Amino acid sequence: PKWGGRSISMATHLTIETEFGAIRLRLRPDAAPVTVGYITECVKAGLYDGHSSFYRSDFVIQCGLHGSGVHNPNGDLPVNEAKTGTILSNTRGTAAIAHWDVPDCGNTEFFINLSANAHLDHAYGGYCVFAVVEDDASFGVVDKIASVVKGGVHPKISRMQVQ
Repeated sequence: PKWGGRSISMATHLTIETEFGAIRLRLRPDAAPVTVGYITECVKAGLYDGHSSFYRSDFVIQCGLHGSGVHNPNGDLPVNEAKTGTILSNTRGTAAIAHWDVPDCGNTEFFINLSANAHLDHAYGGYCVFAVVEDDASFGVVDKIASVVKGGVHPKISRMQVQ
C-alpha cells in the first residue's frame, strides 16, 4: 500500500500505552488499507505520544489530536472506507475513525466501541472500523478508561507504537 505517494509496510498491531495499562489492537488492513496506513504514519511520527488523551466515554472511548495544538502533517484521510473492502461492523472492541457529519473528513480522531453500535455502520456515511481489541487484558484497560473518563479524568496516551 501507499501513503503520501510512498510505499509503506503494513503494520499488524497497534499498542496504546496509558497510565491504566496498554490496549493492544489488531489492525485490519484487509478492511481499511488506507486508514491503517494513515494511522500507522501518524503513530510512527509520534503525533499521539504525550499529546492525546481519552476524553469521551458514553458508548465509545475516543482519543485523537483534537484540541492538542499538534499539527498533523498527514492532513485528513482522503476516503472513508466504511463501505469498501471487507466491511466490519462497529461491535464492542472495534476501533473506528471519528468524523464530523461529512463522511470523508476523518483524521487522527478515533474511538473504541464499548458496546455494539451498528447504527455507526451507516450514520453520516458510516464510521470505518480499522482495528479490533486483541485480548482480555486490553478489554480491561478499555473498560477502566471508560469508567474514569465518566468521572472526569482524561487519561493521557503516553505512547503509541505499531508492530
